Amino acid sequence: MHPTDSSLLNRLGIAAPIIQAPMAGVSTPALAAAVSNAGGLGSLGIGAMNAEAAREAIRATRALTAGPFNVNLFCHEPAQSDSTREGAWLQYLASVFAEFGATPPASLREIYQSLRTDSAMVQMLVEERPAVVSFHFGLPGQEIVRMLHEAGIVLLACATSLAEARQIEAAGIDAIVAQGVEAGGHRGVFDPREFDEGLGTLALTRLLVRETGLPVIAAGGIMDGAGIAAALALGAHAAQLGTAFVPCPESAADEAYRSVLLSRAAPPTTMTRAISGRPARGLSNRFTALGLAAEAPGIPDYPIAYDAGKALHAAAKAQGSADFAAQWAGQAVALSRAMPAAELVRQLLLELDEAVAGLAQARPRPL
Repeated sequence: MHPTDSSLLNRLGIAAPIIQAPMAGVSTPALAAAVSNAGGLGSLGIGAMNAEAAREAIRATRALTAGPFNVNLFCHEPAQSDSTREGAWLQYLASVFAEFGATPPASLREIYQSLRTDSAMVQMLVEERPAVVSFHFGLPGQEIVRMLHEAGIVLLACATSLAEARQIEAAGIDAIVAQGVEAGGHRGVFDPREFDEGLGTLALTRLLVRETGLPVIAAGGIMDGAGIAAALALGAHAAQLGTAFVPCPESAADEAYRSVLLSRAAPPTTMTRAISGRPARGLSNRFTALGLAAEAPGIPDYPIAYDAGKALHAAAKAQGSADFAAQWAGQAVALSRAMPAAELVRQLLLELDEAVAGLAQARPRPL
């Protein structure tokens, strides 16, 4: 038996305390289904899709698994367009586009819609009724929470601080994903304009276990069974792993992304706003360096900045360069390994059992 309270696992309908992080753009029906079929909770990142594309992804996953899975959506404050700031950012990137024989877009768009304003997505979720829905970048309105609960859906939300966790608890959400600063991908901060203490997974998980009444799922820098055991020892009900699943053959990561994750010479990770407009942790590259340069102008709002980021990456990739890719990765990226998702879940559980047994043997005996 694993040292975890099974109440959340029972509610989620899973046997293993392992959740595959949603990872929009990288998660696939095949990946989510493989994890769910192995006893964990697979996830789909559908925040970058419209309602019909999301419906197709949910149905494709259901065709591959009878188990529960999670679908994740963005709940950011809609972007404020600023043509002056956006124009300055495009001008700043123009010389880099030129290296690849390309020009920047004439203007930038808000490429992703927040669930807060996407009534079609809400209606699709009510109709499709995935077992679990999770929220990133904040919370939807109370009416959306009510509708999803009435549809029988378990709701999770990401918190990076105790203040955010208390908002999640007050909103009636069922469990909290405690995202430490070690995590790869976008920080789940509700308001990127506010101070971010940058709490680590260990501190944040323990804080939320002690100070809230909701089950906590630890996320950030967890790559193996020993990491999961540590999260459970802190009182988490489960651990969420993202980077660990990116090299799996079922993910949508391209070959350049997989290769650098598995390389023992991988660059360090860094937090950047340059690629998307919101803080996100990924492997350092020329794009992250652009954001750090002293002459860098103000970065447009998320996801408007991401429109430029994707265009630059596409131009570079067409010429065989991955220097401007969004290669999101957590701080323990050096622990990455390549194996099918189901095999990885089995390996994680074996390592978890070994870690728990080792902790039991190491416990000092009373004198």
